[in-house]
Amino acid sequence: MEQLQTIAMPLIFLVLISAMLYFLMIKPQRKRQKEHEELMEKIRRGEKVVAAGGIYGQIESVSEDTVVLKLESGATMRVAKDSVIGKQIK
Repeated sequence: MEQLQTIAMPLIFLVLISAMLYFLMIKPQRKRQKEHEELMEKIRRGEKVVAAGGIYGQIESVSEDTVVLKLESGATMRVAKDSVIGKQIK
């Protein structure tokens, strides 16, 4: 009986650590990834977005893997579609 307890305790500890990792790290990451994929499907010309690096712009055109942003100065910039991290608020 005592030998069973010495085997079961580390096993239970391992299961608890695995469950904590899943709920604290893996599940939230998957949720963010799903939200980003939905954003990539929905972005359209004319929307104001924020790209990685803090670049703000309005979408001029969207292709399969790139987006052309019109910046405030009037210049345009082509960025990877995945670098768009969100829509501008306001």
